[in-house]
Amino acid sequence: MARPTVAEQFVQVLVQAGVSRIYGVVGDSLNPIVDAIRRTEGIEWVHVRNEEAGAFAAAAEAELTGRLAVCAGSCGPGNTHLVQGLYDANRSGVPVLALASHIPATQVGTQFFQETHPERLFVDCSGYCEQITTPGQMPRVLRIAVQHAITRGEVSVIVLPGDVAHLESEVPTGTSQFVTERATLTPPPSQVDALADALNRAEKVTLFCGAGTRGAHAEVMELAGKLHSPVGHSLRGKEWIQFDNPYDVGMSGLLGYGACYEAMHEADLLLLLGTDFPYDGFLPQAHTIQIDHDATHLGRRTPLDLAVHGDLRETLRAVLPKVEQKSSRAFLDEKLREHARSLENVVDAYTRNVEHHTPIHPEYVADVLDELAADDAVFTVDTGMCNVWAARYLTPNGRRRVIGSFLHGSMANALPHAIGAQLAEPGRQVISMSGDGGLGMLMGELLTVRLHDLPVKILVFNNSSLGMVKLEMLVDGLPDYETDHDAVDYAAIARGAGLHAIRVTEPEKVRDALAEALAHPGPVLVDVVTDPNALSIPPHITGGQLKGFMLAASKVVLSGGVGRMIDLARSNLRNIPRP
Repeated sequence: MARPTVAEQFVQVLVQAGVSRIYGVVGDSLNPIVDAIRRTEGIEWVHVRNEEAGAFAAAAEAELTGRLAVCAGSCGPGNTHLVQGLYDANRSGVPVLALASHIPATQVGTQFFQETHPERLFVDCSGYCEQITTPGQMPRVLRIAVQHAITRGEVSVIVLPGDVAHLESEVPTGTSQFVTERATLTPPPSQVDALADALNRAEKVTLFCGAGTRGAHAEVMELAGKLHSPVGHSLRGKEWIQFDNPYDVGMSGLLGYGACYEAMHEADLLLLLGTDFPYDGFLPQAHTIQIDHDATHLGRRTPLDLAVHGDLRETLRAVLPKVEQKSSRAFLDEKLREHARSLENVVDAYTRNVEHHTPIHPEYVADVLDELAADDAVFTVDTGMCNVWAARYLTPNGRRRVIGSFLHGSMANALPHAIGAQLAEPGRQVISMSGDGGLGMLMGELLTVRLHDLPVKILVFNNSSLGMVKLEMLVDGLPDYETDHDAVDYAAIARGAGLHAIRVTEPEKVRDALAEALAHPGPVLVDVVTDPNALSIPPHITGGQLKGFMLAASKVVLSGGVGRMIDLARSNLRNIPRP
């Protein structure tokens, strides 16, 4: 009986790892793998228009499911297209395996057609990158790559020459037993005691929460209740910590709002929970304790009074019995009032004459979307101003998901992320919040959506501008240049691709258009022409930046509204005891 080829063995191991699809573009050196998929039950090839989109799609699938997702690119340009999406996946900490097929092994080093060095190229955007040059390396090397991706939450890359994939295997495939659930790490008792002592001594404590609070909402709320602490969050922490949170003071960072920045800087002690928040300029750089399961995160953004190495939920469970109940709510109540006031002051930016304002306020569109979307919707969000509208208007509830290129900051991620999310969760409502700049960059993926008949809802904030870049220029005192471009009818393009499409230019038609799109059983693109001057600045801006902004453009809207988060802030005020 003939032994399986290396390609067949490769696919068999992926099936054993629970992989049900591979995203990519077929081509030459990938042919043995694609043919093996054709003949294997339980796994399919998902054709995309650009390998970059395939990598983004795999990243979103891994983010949503927590399971290994796979993408592939043929030799040379095929796999170099993967780089952008793999950087995004690796920085987001999701388990993705990329197959970078290679030129014939006998031609490596001869400047052969399409020759690159993928074993070098992908090292910086992966945790494991190895080349298979002989059949005897399989299946062990692939199993190592899979295990790296799953247990470390990172990208693994396998480089495989096409001629090697054709060869007969030398080692039996056998069965695979992959560790799919990570062990939890509990900090040593000395760190727990030191943490409890610091929390008990401090009068004013602020909690700042990141994506690492996933699964620890109850423990964070219990700690905040004992300490009477304001609770702020990063963008990635929003979906895990803002819901059912009577201590919420909003978000800090470049997209921030509310009283979070002030709460962090005025506290006696800042507690960083499960966050590797990169914007050190927004941190007080003093009186800080950090808890993280990854020891390499500890202290790399700010000096620490105490570093605690452990799983967040287990650490909080260990320390909570040792934390004394504080009696004074003065600091918390002050920050809740500040938070409500800050939202009250900007809410007029999107409520005043909104039914008559054209171009349409993008804040209004996001607010209506938040109201109409399903309680378990998955939102994929383009980098740029769409990040702002998602951060300020999408209401988390513990079931919704928000996926974006929040650490790598790549343009054009929303639509391919939506493709991966919809394939991973076919019965779930998936909404791509796309900027016209991002959509234009990978617009070919509209054809992917149509090809696979994915019921993705694509909402295009069409302002004919690179809004975030414009803002960056303005705060630097530079007139915006080459950020605006000619208007494009994306609805017409979508219709040409075979999608149902709606174009909206009048605000009174926004609600009906979104309701129609969300009710439609197949893919829909809603092209909303929005105001290019609706920009947003961070909660803290330096005098120099403000002066530059004023010099560049005195009439640009500085801050959008914040939707129904004002209602949340108002409701939190009701928790303040009345005399």
